Amino acid sequence: MSALRFRKLGKIFDPREHALPNDCVEFAQSPQALVFDEFVRVYFCTRSVDAKNGKYLSHVCFVDMARDFKSVIRVADRPVLPLGALGCFDEHGIFPLNVVRHGDAVLGYTCGWSRRVAVSVETAIGLAHSRDQGVTFERIGDGPVLAASMREPYLVGDGFVRIIGGVFHMWYIFGTAWKRPTPESPAERTYKIGHATSADGVNWTKEEGRRIVADRIGPDESQALPTVVEVGGRHHMFFCYRQSVDFRKNRDRGYRLGHAWSDDLVTWTRDDESPGLEGTPGSWDSDMICYPNTFECGGQVYLLYNGNEFGRHGFGLALLER
Repeated sequence: MSALRFRKLGKIFDPREHALPNDCVEFAQSPQALVFDEFVRVYFCTRSVDAKNGKYLSHVCFVDMARDFKSVIRVADRPVLPLGALGCFDEHGIFPLNVVRHGDAVLGYTCGWSRRVAVSVETAIGLAHSRDQGVTFERIGDGPVLAASMREPYLVGDGFVRIIGGVFHMWYIFGTAWKRPTPESPAERTYKIGHATSADGVNWTKEEGRRIVADRIGPDESQALPTVVEVGGRHHMFFCYRQSVDFRKNRDRGYRLGHAWSDDLVTWTRDDESPGLEGTPGSWDSDMICYPNTFECGGQVYLLYNGNEFGRHGFGLALLER
């Protein structure tokens, strides 16, 4: 099959150029689009600093952009959802938020973060809904709808949901191990992409432990943030992947975009010739491309993505060339 080629349109949002709530000044991670008739709302995760310990807290905000993506109409003046209560799975952050329309509501699938002691974090997937077209969200409950289980005992997160043929499909990531590169170093996590289905979007059946996308760079490849779009009758998944250690500042081991395709939503064939996006030397995405989100708008297919330092300096946009 021929590769799907995306053409980069450049960085379209820089959080440093706008007033963000909760004293957030940087980061616009994991952009996720919700298309309206007159604009496109892009949710993103930004960060504040916890005054108690100096660590980051991740909040979800949004920016409304004109449908040509050349101008900003509005930036949220508060997070769309408060962080979880004391001891809950999303107490210390929400990253990312995936949105999908269902009837007259907008469903928001969250990835909640909570700090741990032996390892840095635990994550799980929660659900909130919005009745005001995605300006604010309310949890359906304080606990997650998808979490670690017997055959997936480590963190679960990055849920991406689409309703296909009346069935809710979720692609998500699940941890396969925590490892210490050296006895003195912090533990690092490895995770793969999995799949779950649901009749109502709340109660999910996981394909426990099944890794649906093959590794390209070995068993320590970490795969993150799957996004699925249908093009020409075939389902295409874009995601990002990296080595599990020494990835934060080493561009050769950091995030890049991967691709797989399927005709039946069961079997996925890895084909990283798509989307054909590479970093631009000396630019905001020179060392890293990560956290993709695909969506359709005005008969076109677009891909949002982050660049260097995991989205510290904003997000860009690419257009599928037919």
